[in-house]
This record gives sequence, C-alpha cells and structure tokens, in this order.
Amino acid sequence: MKFIPDCHPNEVTDEDIVRHRRRFLKNAGILATSGFLPGCDSRAEEKAQHNQKPDCKPYNLLCEEVTAEKYATSYNNFYEFSLLKDGPARLAKDFNPHPWEVKVAGLVEQPGTYDLEKLIAGLPNEERIYRFRCVEAWSMVIPWNGFALHHLIRRLKPLSSARYVAFETLYDPNRMPNQHRHVIPWPYREGLRMDEAMNELAFMATGMYGKPLPNQNGAPIRLVVPWKYGFKSIKSIVAIHFTDKQPVNSWHQIAPQEYGFYANVNPAVDHPRWSQASERRIGAKASLFNPRIKTLPFNGYGEYVADLYKGMDLRRFF
Repeated sequence: MKFIPDCHPNEVTDEDIVRHRRRFLKNAGILATSGFLPGCDSRAEEKAQHNQKPDCKPYNLLCEEVTAEKYATSYNNFYEFSLLKDGPARLAKDFNPHPWEVKVAGLVEQPGTYDLEKLIAGLPNEERIYRFRCVEAWSMVIPWNGFALHHLIRRLKPLSSARYVAFETLYDPNRMPNQHRHVIPWPYREGLRMDEAMNELAFMATGMYGKPLPNQNGAPIRLVVPWKYGFKSIKSIVAIHFTDKQPVNSWHQIAPQEYGFYANVNPAVDHPRWSQASERRIGAKASLFNPRIKTLPFNGYGEYVADLYKGMDLRRFF
C-alpha cells in the first residue's frame, strides 16, 4: 500500500513505526497474535517463578486480565437497540449485518458506495488487546480482531485538505428498533481529527475474541479508539466522510457541556455528574478495600498519543 502523496506530514504514521511495526505493536501491548493472551507471556511467567515482578507497564497488557467474553458481549451500550446494558445482546440477535455497504464521500480521491468485504479485502488483519474505558466509569480489556484504520484511509486516498474523518452508524428503525424513539438525533455520528485517525492505535474491528463481531458489539465493523472514552468507538459503520471542518459527534451535539469532541480519557477532568479518577473493571474480582482501579491518562496509552495534543488545554478541549 502506497503512502498518500498529498497527505500532510502529521497525518501519516511515523516512518520508523511503519518500518518496525511488529516491534511497535509488541511494545504497545496491542499484540498481533493468532489468539488472545489472557495472562502473562512466557517471560512474565518465568519472572513469577523466580519471584520477580512481571512487566506490567501502562502500555503492556500482557499482565492484565482479559475481560471474559460473556461480559464483553452482554454488558454494553448500543442505544440503537436498547438503553439497557443487557438489551443489545437480547434485541440484536436477529439483526443481519450481511451484505453490508459503506459510503465514502467528501474530500477523497476514491468516493463511492462499497461492498464492505471488497472495501477491506487484503488489509492486514490482526488481533489487538486494548483497554476499553466507558465515560460512565466502567472498563474492560478486550481482544479485538481487525486492522489499523490508517490502512483503510490510505486505500481511500483523502485529499490534503481533509483535516477530519467522520463516521455514521446505520439508520434503519426496522432493524434497529430503538431508533423509533427519539433518544438521540439519528443516525449516530462520530469523528476524529486526521492525525488521530492515522495514529497506529486507531483500529477498525471486525471481530473480537477470535470470532466475527457480535451484532450487539457493532457488527460488522466498528471503530476502536483505545485512548478515548468508549462513545467515540462508533458501531455498525455505514458512512465515512472526509472533511476540512470538525464534524458533529452525537453526544457533543446532545450535551456539549458533558461530552466533548475529543473525549480523551482524563482522570483529571471529571464528568459534571461523576468523577473520572477511577473506574470499575467489569467482570474482575474487586478487593473489599479497593473496589475500583485508578484511571490512567489517555487510558494508559499516553506514550503513543499525548503528542497529538501538545499545547492544547485538555480541560477546554475535553
């Protein structure tokens, strides 16, 4: 895949990262593997046998417990189906995500409506284990299958004037029954600045736990942005739009004082109605004296994304 010749330098993944991609993924704890690792790697196990502390740096998930699949597929937000956490798993079971089309539009060389399978054919597929932090102050650790978003962006060839990429979820009340209710302005919309979208960690998931993406988790394709709150990781994408203007994202449109465009995980900036300093890890055994865990800036991925926001007031641009 060729680099976009007219792309701004800060919109392209660093050449050293591309050249040494496997090393980067290993160091970042995003793990291109044939199966997810629920515990430590062999080196960590060896250290444990010798009473040595395993490598558990903020960006290394080898020693974080992966959330059990039963929790990740039954406790989630997908308001197109239900407002209840267990509602999507019950109400989306008959949803058929095949065939699926994605419309590409805006400031891009390859606009059009594409069959999803043809659109993503040949893109490097891998598994990545990411932390997932909801703005509601709960979290999980999930093994996703899919590809880095920048691979798809390069294939579509946005123009140099494209500063943002916007996404839309399917709008079909007959298939997504809660869209009959005016919960939010349908369809659900989200967006990223182009340099965020081109960051190596931004991911398009087509599966989880080594299986195709379940309906309730955003089948057949969703965005995963691990350093941002979960509402940025838009599900069941049917449209991708490249633009020179900051796109509207649904929750910011509804309550701009509560949900910003950037939505970076930030324990120092509370939600107006609750603290973001700690989180509840779904499915994990909580200690009687420590039922919550400390939230990390950028969800622990600051080493790889903090430079994107250098000089920005993160209390203003939340």
